[in-house]
Amino acid sequence: MVLEGYYGASDDEQASAAIRRALDAGMNMIDTADAYGNGHNESLVGRSIAGRRQDAFVVTKFGIVFDEREMGTDLATGWGFSLKINGTSRYVRKALNASLHRLGVDVIDLWYAHYADPATPIEETVQAMAQGVRDGKVRYIGLSNVSAEQVRRAHKVHPITAVQFEYSLWRREVEVDLLPTLRELGIALVCWAPLGSGFLSGTVGSLNKDDFRHNNPRFAGENLQKNSHRFLPLLKLAEELGVTPAQLSLAWLLHQGQDIFPIPGTRRADHVLENAKAADIQLTYDLLKRINELAPPGLAEGATLV
Repeated sequence: MVLEGYYGASDDEQASAAIRRALDAGMNMIDTADAYGNGHNESLVGRSIAGRRQDAFVVTKFGIVFDEREMGTDLATGWGFSLKINGTSRYVRKALNASLHRLGVDVIDLWYAHYADPATPIEETVQAMAQGVRDGKVRYIGLSNVSAEQVRRAHKVHPITAVQFEYSLWRREVEVDLLPTLRELGIALVCWAPLGSGFLSGTVGSLNKDDFRHNNPRFAGENLQKNSHRFLPLLKLAEELGVTPAQLSLAWLLHQGQDIFPIPGTRRADHVLENAKAADIQLTYDLLKRINELAPPGLAEGATLV
C-alpha cells in the first residue's frame, strides 16, 4: 500500500527496488491488494517479481470496489470515509481473474477477502473463493479485517489458512478474542501495520498535507503529540538496546508466536534491510515483560479502523 504514495511520494522504479531488495533479504511474502492504486500495485508487483516467481509467496486481496458501474455495500471505516464492498460469488470470480492477469501469475499463493461484505453471507464469499482453489488458481484462502465469529463461520465452509488484521504495540485488540480463536482453529495471524502505520518507527513527528494517515484518528489533531509522549519510553528502550524502534517493535511481534507474520511496508530499500534484521533480535522474558509494561493494550489515543 505504501508503494502507491499513501504515506508520501513513491515511484515505480523505487517501489520495484524495494520489492526486489525484500526478496534478496529472504522476505518472500509479498502482500498486495487489488484496491491499492486501483489495480496498479498488483501490476507493479507482477513486474517486480518477473523472473523470480519461485522466490515470492504472492498474496493479494479483493472486495473493495472502485468501479462506479459495479454493485457494492457501503462499509463505514471510522476514518471519515466508507468503502464499497462486494463479496458476491459473481464478483469473487471476476476479481480473481483480474488479479491473476495483473500479477502475471498462474496461481495466487494466498488470497484474502479484504473485508466481509455486510450484505453477503460470508459463507457465500468463501465458497466462491474455495472454487478458486479447486480450479487451481489459488493455493490458500484467507480473510482480512473480520471478527472471530466470522472466522468460525467461514472455516466451516473451507479451511482458512490466515487472517490479516492490524496488530502491533500500537493496537493489541486481537489478543482478546480473535487471536485465541485463530489458535484454536490452527489459523495464522498476518499483522498489517505492524509498525503502527509508521508511528513505531519513531520518525513520524508530523504529516505532509497529502498523507493518508490524516484520516487515522491516532494521527489526527492532538492525538499524534499525545501518542508520541506515551510511546517515548518504548523508543528510549530501543535506544538502550542498540536497535531501532522499528526493529524492536517487529521483534516483539515475532516473539508472540510462530503463527504471527508481520508484513511491514516501506518505500525504501534500506528500510527493507533494517526491518529484516529484526528477525535476528532475541528478546528475553524480562525484556518482553518490560515492553508489555511500556506499551500495554489501550495505550494509544484514538479510534482504530474497522
